Amino acid sequence: MSYQFSKYETHYRNLTYLGVPIIIGQLGNLILNFADTLMIGRHSTNELAAAAFVNNMFTLVIIFAIGFTYAITALVGTLYGQEKTHRIGELMKSAVSANTCMAIFLSVIMIILYLNVHRLGQPEELLSLIRPYFLIQLVSLPFVCWFNTFRQFTDGITDTRVAMWVLIGGNVMNIFGNWVLIYGHFGMTELGLIGAGLSTMISRIIMAAVMVGIFFFGKKYREYKKGWSLGRIKYADFKEIIVLGIPLALQMGMETAAFSLSSLMVGWFGTESLAAHQVMLTISQLGYMIYYGLAAAVAVRISNFMGQRDYTAVRRTATAGIHLVFLLATLTCTPVFIFRHVIGGLFTDNATVVSMVSMTIIPFMIYQFGDGMQCNYANAMRGTANVRPLIWIAFIAYFVVSLPLGYLFGVVMGYQLIGVWYGFPFGLTIAGILYYIYYQKGLRKIEASSK
Repeated sequence: MSYQFSKYETHYRNLTYLGVPIIIGQLGNLILNFADTLMIGRHSTNELAAAAFVNNMFTLVIIFAIGFTYAITALVGTLYGQEKTHRIGELMKSAVSANTCMAIFLSVIMIILYLNVHRLGQPEELLSLIRPYFLIQLVSLPFVCWFNTFRQFTDGITDTRVAMWVLIGGNVMNIFGNWVLIYGHFGMTELGLIGAGLSTMISRIIMAAVMVGIFFFGKKYREYKKGWSLGRIKYADFKEIIVLGIPLALQMGMETAAFSLSSLMVGWFGTESLAAHQVMLTISQLGYMIYYGLAAAVAVRISNFMGQRDYTAVRRTATAGIHLVFLLATLTCTPVFIFRHVIGGLFTDNATVVSMVSMTIIPFMIYQFGDGMQCNYANAMRGTANVRPLIWIAFIAYFVVSLPLGYLFGVVMGYQLIGVWYGFPFGLTIAGILYYIYYQKGLRKIEASSK
């Protein structure tokens, strides 16, 4: 046992060192959503339901955009392992261009969705709240793309603390802005849901500006800036980012779609079901953000080792990662299960919503280990740049398994919200198993081709 532990001890330590700041940063995103949900829910149940619908639609495209930026981590991480500093700076010019194009593409899609929002079967009384909040979220979308472009750069060079501090500062700003604008403090008009949207938008713009400023004016990034200045946008770099980024974006987008599109089904069951669904999504993000933060460190470390062609270290990093993810899953699930009957009361005084939340926590508990497994091995595949299998695996797991089962249990069999959530454990577990198989298969091919 001591020998087995000694093989992974260095990797446990390094993954923790890199992963904890990413986890804190990921939790910063959760706190932002948590604060919005908590403060909006205290203001109005209808506003909470409207926020649930809009946030879930935007979560889908934001996760897709973030997945696209994850190509940067793999490329920068490999170059960092090879100590090619100027080349990283040059690559970033193409990365910013590619992600700006992605921001434009996603904005067009969301404009089309906005023009058809009345056709999506949501309660009529929510539409007057949904529309203005939707437009505010739309304005902030490009800034999310730019922030994450530079965040993946800092993560790729193992400087994961930078984004952590920026996210913490942005979330403090957002929570304070919520308090001022939602409830009308300091002489401001009480804006409710609109105030929450404005506060989030402002914080996202400032966070993106800070990350850009750090890259161009931070002393420790001088050599990367020099590579940016001397380099140019290269078609080969632009293409490689797209080739790696699209599968990652689709994989993360399809996973998120299993949750976000389920909001459409839940909306058919009424406002209280939709409000409970939003509360559960916020709770479920706790585990996901923690697992994905640690798994992102797995991708960084593996990409560094891929640059050095140290495949033994690649394997041990992935194994150490799954050990740590399962430990985090246990630590995360335990208090949620213990306090399942009261946790919904943090968000709303509506007794029906609180009761729905307590029952929905059971399927949430069931899928945690499958979720942790798929996070770890999807990121292991990202680190090795073996990303194409992610697309069809995600499609099968989430669109062939998870969503249809959610419809079967929730709509056809009549279990409503609870039934929709019982579709998730099947899809996430299947995804985790298949990612593991294809990570192993892809790495064996890489090792064989390097001999």
